[in-house]
Amino acid sequence: MLLACCRYCCEHSIRFLIVGKGSNCLFDDNGFDGCVILNRIEFIERIEPGVYRVGSGYPFNRLGLQCCNEGFSGLEFAGGIPGTVGGAAYMNAGANGQIVLPRYERLSSSSCRYIPSETFSVSEGATTGVLGKAEIISASGERSAGSVFQNPSGFSAAEFIEKAGLKGFRRGGAKVSEIHANFFINCGSATSTDMLELINLVKVKVNSKFGIELKEEVKYVSACNGLISNRNDSFSV
Repeated sequence: MLLACCRYCCEHSIRFLIVGKGSNCLFDDNGFDGCVILNRIEFIERIEPGVYRVGSGYPFNRLGLQCCNEGFSGLEFAGGIPGTVGGAAYMNAGANGQIVLPRYERLSSSSCRYIPSETFSVSEGATTGVLGKAEIISASGERSAGSVFQNPSGFSAAEFIEKAGLKGFRRGGAKVSEIHANFFINCGSATSTDMLELINLVKVKVNSKFGIELKEEVKYVSACNGLISNRNDSFSV
């Protein structure tokens, strides 16, 4: 069904986006002039011990928890990532110094744009804790789309933001989380303009203080142009 929807949109020149749970997406207040397709390919199949074939719409944090519960290590960090397996593979998601790529075996499709399912390999052994700051933020009731900035090589974006004194800083209804500085939260009335202004302000402050240019991880979805990375280059998903 997902591929059929994509083909229909392509054949009829309709702009479209495939969205899992909306992590790392910031939609324009004017919406999106096109078709938003929700990925609901949710299944998990254990091919052999430590090897799982998983639908791209399956919750990534649930995959991490299931692997841990079955005695396999390697995806503990997934417990703190509130997105889907497809989104994690597409973005090479990571947390606590770990990323998806080393555990990622193959796609079930030859196209990197449409990913029905993925295969992951994990190792048998002792597991570590899986509760990440993303889950703590979720439990606290704070509303966030996930990490705003990519981590500079060898460094933490959150640390730079915190050391710049920006934890708790607010622009309109958008605020830098006091739990994790790389999460910007909606205090209840935030607009996309508020978020974009806060993102730009944080980038300027960090660059001025440390000479580090932070790059957005969150993807801005404009009303007319669709998904935009760093708001400089547009591309379709």
